[in-house]
Amino acid sequence: MLLHIQNKILRMIANSEPVADTARELCAEIETLMSGVICSILTVDQAGLLHPLAAPSLPADYSSALDGMMVGPEVGSCGAAAYLREPVIIEDIRRDPRCARSMGLIEGLGVSGCWSFPVVNAGGEAIAVIGFYSEQARSPNASERALAEACVDLCGLALQRHERAVDRERRANIDALTGLPNRSAYNGAMAQIPCDVPGAWALFIIDLDNLKIVNDTFGHLAGDALIKAAGTRIARAMAPDVSFRLGGDEFAVIIQNPGSLADLNAAAERVLTELERSADCEGHAVAPRATIGGAVLGASERTAVAVNEAADFALYHAKETGRGGFVRYWPGIGTRITRRRDAIRDVADALADERMETHYQPIVALDTGEIVGLEALCRMRTVAGELVSALAFREATSDAHIAAELTQRVAVTVARDIAFWRDQGLLVQQVGLNVSTADFYTGSLAQKLEDAFGRAGVSLGGLVVEVSEDACIGRSDRVVTREIEALRAAGVRVALDDFGTGHASLTHLLNVPVDIIKIDQAFIGRLWPDDPSMVIVEGLIDIARQLGIEIVAEGIETEVQASQLWSMGCKVGQGFAFARAADRDATSALLRRHASGCEGATPIFARSPMEASTSRLRTVRSA
Repeated sequence: MLLHIQNKILRMIANSEPVADTARELCAEIETLMSGVICSILTVDQAGLLHPLAAPSLPADYSSALDGMMVGPEVGSCGAAAYLREPVIIEDIRRDPRCARSMGLIEGLGVSGCWSFPVVNAGGEAIAVIGFYSEQARSPNASERALAEACVDLCGLALQRHERAVDRERRANIDALTGLPNRSAYNGAMAQIPCDVPGAWALFIIDLDNLKIVNDTFGHLAGDALIKAAGTRIARAMAPDVSFRLGGDEFAVIIQNPGSLADLNAAAERVLTELERSADCEGHAVAPRATIGGAVLGASERTAVAVNEAADFALYHAKETGRGGFVRYWPGIGTRITRRRDAIRDVADALADERMETHYQPIVALDTGEIVGLEALCRMRTVAGELVSALAFREATSDAHIAAELTQRVAVTVARDIAFWRDQGLLVQQVGLNVSTADFYTGSLAQKLEDAFGRAGVSLGGLVVEVSEDACIGRSDRVVTREIEALRAAGVRVALDDFGTGHASLTHLLNVPVDIIKIDQAFIGRLWPDDPSMVIVEGLIDIARQLGIEIVAEGIETEVQASQLWSMGCKVGQGFAFARAADRDATSALLRRHASGCEGATPIFARSPMEASTSRLRTVRSA
């Protein structure tokens, strides 16, 4: 959603929209993302006076009353932020002396907190302030602060462009780096292109695949050189059709040449061939790599907007199935992509609205029936209040930003809850936290966990990071292995989750250092005489024992299964036979009654494993 705001505001800036309109749109987008928050933007003149620029949800008389107010360290949060040139967070307006003089204005607005972020120019002067008025008395959470900081940059850019109106007009339609027509020119061309003859034109959307790697490895000057080289080559390959740079690593070509229209595959191949040769990027030889999605004006794609969306779908599919090639849109390709995008949008909205919850499923010692650990599981609360399991939005976690934000939120919650249980005298030996492949490629996972647990005053020694087999498959760059090693060095134990459902599972035990194996419930549900699952599970338990790796059985649904696993040598398990995942309060009640080490703890299941085993044998013999 942040990218959506950035694209929207930058588009308004590029299209020479009035700065007041841009500011109002920015406020409206912020209010959409931040539930219970009202946004305003004030400019600061050279004399240190505030002037309202945009406040679409505040009364006009309130904004007018701020016009001409002098900034200062005690002038509310906005005046103080402009004066100090740093963010000012006021959790409770009614309790903060800096707001005393403006209480008469604030009363009746229905707000309790105010967070102000200054917009500072290159000379270090505050030129504006973005104010966030919260209905609740609180500080911004991490995602809200990140959004605020990003919006500060957007606001600063809008104001700077406003001050350079003449220069902006001159450069409005040309990308300065590549010399190609830019997104503004592209939007104008797409708005004017005729759409009455199917097949009359087509569209390529082209993404560079290695820009981020070049930026991170050789620096942004090398990345700029890569973009410039790619733009020149794309334009040469597709001439006489016009190529555009849409921004970042994205290009587009509106195709009207009959030869290219007749064979889009050959046209795409020309582009990919042009990009194969290495380019000089600040002294480094780098070959631009790209993925292309294409679509043609047709019976079902009758408008420029529809063709653009179809090409985007095709590009997305090309990236999902294998970067470095070309995919042409066909009807139906968008179904899966739309489902994933919807899932990403739903989770992003839930994160912004604080509707993501952490529930816990007990991990139980099969001999005593006492709780020896928990697994933290994500749950999403819909707008209607329905609780949705992680399986329903699993596709969203393939998005790196969503995965990173979810993991960060859950880690903070788990650390806080462990501290809560500790303060309540409840013993929690270990808590499992699921991470996705994307988590390993968005920065230091170990450092993020250390920060979250450090702020809560909780040791990482009780944390288990659960990694699926899919995260380990085909990772020859050793990113996952290095991150796992860093986690273990920080005191975190690592579990290989859903073991047995991936490929070449046993080789993972050679290449990926893990402390725990979690046997997938697909095997546990088939523990019957003469079923191959019996042999597989027994073999895994024996292998793990000899390697010094702990085994946890997942998906135990009956006490008979629990006793059977216990008799096979598995000591720990989890599943509906013991308890379903529940929130912190319900989990606290379970811990008080059944946690190992708590005084008077009782088994979470009614019968001992031996009793259940005897019952099972009677059942089998009767059969």
